[in-house]
Amino acid sequence: MKPLEADSNWDLIVIGGGVTGAGIFSEAVRMGLQVLLLEKHDFAWGTSSRSSKMVHGGLRYLKEGKPLLTRASVKERQRLLAEAPGLVDPLGFLLPVFTDFGPSKTIMALGLTVYSLMATEKQHQAYDAAEISARIPGLRQKNLSGGFYFRDAQTDDARLVLRLINEAAAAGGTAKNYTAAEKIIRDQKGRVAAVAVRDAETGRSAELHTKAVINATGAWAETLHPSPRHGLHLRPLRGSHLIFPRTAFPADHVVSFMHPADKRPVFMFPWEGVAILGTTDVDHAGGLDTDPAITAAEADYLMEGMDFIMPELPLAKADAFASIAGVRPVLSRGKADPSHESREHVVWENQGLVTVTGGKLTTFRLLARDALKAAADNLPQCALPPDRDPVFTPPAQRPGLKNLLTPATRQRLYGRYGRQADIILDFCRQHTPAVIPKTNILWAEISFAAAHEQVHHLTDLLLRRVRLGLLAPEGGRRHLDAIGDLCRPALGWDKHRWEKEKTDYLETWRRYYGPPER
Repeated sequence: MKPLEADSNWDLIVIGGGVTGAGIFSEAVRMGLQVLLLEKHDFAWGTSSRSSKMVHGGLRYLKEGKPLLTRASVKERQRLLAEAPGLVDPLGFLLPVFTDFGPSKTIMALGLTVYSLMATEKQHQAYDAAEISARIPGLRQKNLSGGFYFRDAQTDDARLVLRLINEAAAAGGTAKNYTAAEKIIRDQKGRVAAVAVRDAETGRSAELHTKAVINATGAWAETLHPSPRHGLHLRPLRGSHLIFPRTAFPADHVVSFMHPADKRPVFMFPWEGVAILGTTDVDHAGGLDTDPAITAAEADYLMEGMDFIMPELPLAKADAFASIAGVRPVLSRGKADPSHESREHVVWENQGLVTVTGGKLTTFRLLARDALKAAADNLPQCALPPDRDPVFTPPAQRPGLKNLLTPATRQRLYGRYGRQADIILDFCRQHTPAVIPKTNILWAEISFAAAHEQVHHLTDLLLRRVRLGLLAPEGGRRHLDAIGDLCRPALGWDKHRWEKEKTDYLETWRRYYGPPER
């Protein structure tokens, strides 16, 4: 893409390329604004590629006495399921209930009934002890009283961000990764006048004029806009996960349970052909501009929970072949237990600078609309899109593909890529539509991402555009030569650059995405 022009003018500059920034970018473009999205790392580099992948209705918030937050989350979950099949898909949860710890069957039945009412259809079922045992391999039998099934959803979080960004860019917005917003420049009256930016790859600087900036940088938010509320500040909390082969947990549903040590929710779930165990909730003491990584203590905590709840399941920490860890932007008034901190969002406004932070993946659109309402006085007069309008551009699936790809694969492609899936399908028409062995990733997706999705580094390609680094042992090392042959021409990398990118990728994977005993 072309470099940004110094002294250019924008109606709105959005800082932060995670799901909140992508949602704001999408909504603002649909308002007809001239919008620029800036991300100092890669799109979805932070929390939005390292989450638990859940698009959930927030059942836990009922227990915390926040039914409105649950209701909003359920509504957004249902909307995303309807709009983006193949990107956001239903996922069943199994929740065993015990008499000696955790919520009782009566409390769970009441909460799930309310949950179903909010979704306007029954989405749960009760099981007795024998029935829940038949559905969960190796389940603890001591004091087991039964269990429940309920429905929620999951996504590929990074592809959710990228679809929002790509569709908004196709509609006229401009998005730039590896471009840091270094300073908010104000006029003599203290109002936002411009943003000083720097290209992280070339070092080139520019001053971009605007009267409105939305700071959607998540855990970094207070570096641009300190909290105006006394005693309320961001508390970075790390959530870490272990990734196992699917054969280690051959189930098509989530098993959710209370950890025996602290009674907080932990779950084992299928995702993209692997099984993921998470998540922790601990204070993150490391720097925010380096990749977070799971610690040995966190891995032990997760395995302690599994050993307690499924003692007969032959699963060991050594079976994990990868991990992910993300830092949540949680607002705090003190040092309460991390799991008791609020997941609600806040919006702060200061003479053209709006900061939005907190919240969760499912409700990104609500955060976006709240931020744009707060910025309205500094934007050209234009209305938000009607609430009922779709977030995504509906793709028209191409005819004549029945013998080329399975219906599930076609739906997966259109969900993750929208209308741009047609480019991938054209590649498949010209080549054998093969998948990378032991994954569901098409080689065509590698080719597409390299050519069309602002890939600057191999880490961008294999950790976020496609998720090979999370799905294959050793980060997909054995496939790297084939990937290089496929993507080097589109990226313009010579042999020396390719070897450096391989080395850097494998070191990043080993230190931050590898198994805990690395």
